[in-house]
Amino acid sequence: MPGLVVFGRRWAIGSDDFVLPGAFELFVRLLWWIGILALYAVHKGRFNCPGGGLLHSYLLVLLVLLAAIICALSALVYVSMQGTISNPGPRKSLPKLLYTRLLLYFPEFIWAVVGAVWVSDSSVQCEKTVINVIMGTVIASWVIIIFTIIGVVIVFDPLGGKKTFYLTNSVSRNLESSQSGQLLYNVKNTATRVWEKRIRLLCCCIVQDDDHRVAFTSIAELFRTYFSDTDLVPSDIAAGLTLLHQEQDKMESCPKEPEEVLCHSPSSLVADDLDVELENAAHYMLFAAAAYGWPYYIYTNPFTALCKLNGDCCRNRTTDSDITGSDRHNFHFGSILRITGLQYRDFIHISFHNKIYEIPFFVALDHKKEAIVVAVRGTLSFEDILTDLSADCEDLTLEDVLENGFVHKGITQAANYIYQKLINDGILNQAFTIAPEYKLVIVGHSLGGGTASILAIMLRNSFPTLRCYAFSPPGGLLSKSLADYTKRFIVSVIVGKDLVARLSMPNMEDLKRRIVRIVANCNRPKYQILLHGCWYEVFGGDPDNFPTELDGRNQDALTQPLLAEESLMVHRSPSYNTLEDEPHLSSPPQYPRLYLPGKIIHVVEESSSRRWCSSDIKYTARWSTEAVFSSILISPKMITDHMPDVVLKALNSLSQEHRSCISCQTRECNTNVV
Repeated sequence: MPGLVVFGRRWAIGSDDFVLPGAFELFVRLLWWIGILALYAVHKGRFNCPGGGLLHSYLLVLLVLLAAIICALSALVYVSMQGTISNPGPRKSLPKLLYTRLLLYFPEFIWAVVGAVWVSDSSVQCEKTVINVIMGTVIASWVIIIFTIIGVVIVFDPLGGKKTFYLTNSVSRNLESSQSGQLLYNVKNTATRVWEKRIRLLCCCIVQDDDHRVAFTSIAELFRTYFSDTDLVPSDIAAGLTLLHQEQDKMESCPKEPEEVLCHSPSSLVADDLDVELENAAHYMLFAAAAYGWPYYIYTNPFTALCKLNGDCCRNRTTDSDITGSDRHNFHFGSILRITGLQYRDFIHISFHNKIYEIPFFVALDHKKEAIVVAVRGTLSFEDILTDLSADCEDLTLEDVLENGFVHKGITQAANYIYQKLINDGILNQAFTIAPEYKLVIVGHSLGGGTASILAIMLRNSFPTLRCYAFSPPGGLLSKSLADYTKRFIVSVIVGKDLVARLSMPNMEDLKRRIVRIVANCNRPKYQILLHGCWYEVFGGDPDNFPTELDGRNQDALTQPLLAEESLMVHRSPSYNTLEDEPHLSSPPQYPRLYLPGKIIHVVEESSSRRWCSSDIKYTARWSTEAVFSSILISPKMITDHMPDVVLKALNSLSQEHRSCISCQTRECNTNVV
């Protein structure tokens, strides 16, 4: 619902967000009140100790104060439970109750100070139990006050104060166009600065230069644009994601149409090609995972990794001149050696240098596949995240290839950095001098997969036989023309419901549209949605059938926005309002639809059997299309399916299954011959 308006400004909290925190505080306050009442009843008539008179008065006032707070909280929770997310009418009295509850903090604060003074008074000689109880009461009061202050800071909206500057009635629309344009510019500029300050605060631990400042502004503009046309609070988004996940699970449980199942039945030729690519992908995923260095090695070997790496750090390296960037104690290089199984002499160049638009990579000789492998690291630092979020589009025009191809700006700059290193520094020339008959293979995971794909496009003219394996690359990477061109030499591998492979600005806009639609039209209170959603995510069960205004409407009517939906998109908070007649929920023109690179292998979990200490998961793989990844899927596995160890495990499982099938067929043939 629209953010709550109190004290003349908008806050990042809804009027239906006080149910769960209010109920928890109400429970604590009730226990507290009962405990103080029991203490007073037990010691009634025995307050004749030094300081006992003040204690008697303190307990009486505290009982009355707690009773008042309990009444205010009960009313606050009850009113907050009324209505639905898009129907705040039954909660219109909540701001007054909130003012009442906040006023009670002042006497509580004063009485907490009085209690602290009484406890610290050395002349007080009452029973130790009484003193300890009063001390606990004082501590509890201060804890609640401090947490309330923290909560206020969290839900504070820096742009909420703009509400008083913009009139919400029709009179505000009669301003002169020049004045309207200036107002709009001020709002956009303020919102961008707010997001930029947040990003700078998150990245305060990294050295910031001109590239960082440009990236901060670009990313701030992206966030400002994305969140400018809705008036949802964080709990609305959480409720929407919960509902979308359950709705999605209900759709997946429905039986598929026969045509839909048959369309995935590949020919034997296509199946053979898939098996070959899966075997290659399983092999090269080791290199992509190794590029992460010691964090990945320790993550996958938590009990033995440090011992093994400590043994490696004392060895002398013969390739120091080929390593750039910091690698204290040889941990990164030692991890790469252990993961890939290569020797020192197999590495041509290793770079651990990491800045925004400049990511680590290594070049090695793979004698097993007779390939020169360029492995690019994925996201592992704040600089890498800034590179990911620099999602503006720019042209990539290559001679004799394509014109006007759009690419992800940040990832393209990272690919250009590695390209300059490989070509200008003669790294590839050195590699092909050592192994002239080897082919060039470029691999990477996540950000590394996207960078490897664009790097492959840049090197394609010079190395026509190169291959690229992009594992879980970002979805918003290449324009349609470039994506089609890369099908000749790039293979993308996506596991399950991977979020990153579906991330693009149009997909994010679609997700926002779906959240607004399902939240605005659900006829249940938000606290019920969240409670059932938490139970469903943790313990499973059947998806809930929340009744909505969508039920019973024909297909034509479903294409029209409902009144509740319009209230969240059109009648939004003035601090986020635009004065331009722009189509809401449309993808910004600076973010055209971008696609995954190359041919796509989609690896899906087919079945799983869980035991106490392990789980056996069976995977299946098939060739897929970009359309499958045109929508973000909500699932607990949307993050885990992206992790490099999960991708490697899935590919190894498929490769091992393929080898076992081949061995079985060989034995059957030998038996038939005999």
